[in-house]
Amino acid sequence: MVSLDEAIVARYGKKGKHFEILVDPKAVEMIMEGKEINILDYMAIDLIFKDASKGEKAAEESLKEIFGTTDVAEIALKIIKEGEFQLTTKQRKEMQERKKKAIVDYIARSAMDPHTKLPHPRDRIERAIEEAGVHIDAFKPVEEQVKKIISAIRPILPISVENVKIEVKIPAQYAGRAYGELINMAKLLKEEWQSDGSFKCVVEIPAGMQTQFYDKLNAMTKGEVVTRLLK
Repeated sequence: MVSLDEAIVARYGKKGKHFEILVDPKAVEMIMEGKEINILDYMAIDLIFKDASKGEKAAEESLKEIFGTTDVAEIALKIIKEGEFQLTTKQRKEMQERKKKAIVDYIARSAMDPHTKLPHPRDRIERAIEEAGVHIDAFKPVEEQVKKIISAIRPILPISVENVKIEVKIPAQYAGRAYGELINMAKLLKEEWQSDGSFKCVVEIPAGMQTQFYDKLNAMTKGEVVTRLLK
């Protein structure tokens, strides 16, 4: 549970009645992103208040009338999704920084330089976002903001979002273990077991994941993997 000092007040009003909860701002962020969480783990006090600052608990009759239930978790989720809340300057800044990091990570994984076909480093993406003066909404999901942000930074940083195809050949002594890892890392488009026990395949991955992909393959095969980027 979050401490009272770090919690924010989320408010909801209807039919002249007011309800409040004390909740971790990180929970608000996760819920807005569509993630499923146990909201009770993120509440400072698992109660629905009429006025949190005064410690006035909401009456059960009011909860049933407005929400149709007295279940704290169910009501808290509704308050967060449909109500309003106020963040301190520090909390808002922290949320925006977390969202910015998530957006940069997403772009780094999914995008590449269309000229070199290689992913952009994270710091280069971050600098382009700052130079473009892009506003990052702390409460909107990453996927909703990425398209607009990529359009904004494209004049500064040549960038395209696409997948690449890579031919991979793994020596026999590493093939069994590597096969399971490949399924988790990439989409297998073509696979073939060779007569010598080696494994050959064509995979598809987000362009920005190439470095991570190669690093993992090299680690698994002690550098003996053979790869070729397909045009």
